[in-house]
Amino acid sequence: MLRHSFAALVLALSAAAVPAQAEWSEEELRELVLETIRSNPEIVMEAVAILQEREEAAQAEQAKDILSQQRVLLETDPNAPVLGNPDGDVTVIEFFDYNCPYCKRAGEEVTALIEEDSNVRIVYREWPILGEGSVVASRAALASRVQGKYEEFHTALMTAKGRLDEKSVFKIAKSAGLDVDQLRTDMEAPEIDEHIATSHRLAQSLGFSGTPSFVIGDELVPGMVQLPTLIDMVEAARDQS
Repeated sequence: MLRHSFAALVLALSAAAVPAQAEWSEEELRELVLETIRSNPEIVMEAVAILQEREEAAQAEQAKDILSQQRVLLETDPNAPVLGNPDGDVTVIEFFDYNCPYCKRAGEEVTALIEEDSNVRIVYREWPILGEGSVVASRAALASRVQGKYEEFHTALMTAKGRLDEKSVFKIAKSAGLDVDQLRTDMEAPEIDEHIATSHRLAQSLGFSGTPSFVIGDELVPGMVQLPTLIDMVEAARDQS
């Protein structure tokens, strides 16, 4: 499909340079187009740019449709941790991985946002995509909700130095005051599997390819976002509501 679209676009761009004639055979037309491209190679680059622009626009429109369909789940999933103001008027959804260095930096910005804006709520989507250590960390963090220590444990994991693995995750859990034996048991609960699977599905359907990624109002924001931008986007979402 992409190859046919590209060929059609090149043909359309080339048409203006092809001499007018009542009828062209397919072979003659092909030769004329090829000659036009050889003489005007910028046509190919123009076609690529236009095609890419069309595809990006179509993907963005599709993602917005999916966002509209999934907004209730994104914002109110009872199986997702919420920090900040639970009754806040603007919801920021963050997809993250504890072993992602950019997520650690983004975590500092999100914490600053919570301190700056008392009426924002943060929904965390644990999305462990960077290996087994990330999976263990996410499962442990989600399980810590049973003991009422998600916020403390989340912060400890986010601020930990070095790459997290099973050993370091449980060491941090113990330091955070968690009962590690209970934590290990709670990590096997089906709701843990459900949360992570839902995060994968939502991220893929929204077109996110890495962490961190955010949903703020009607905006899909892949990548690291600093506090001033977060504040502006939250205010824009607030104005739209």
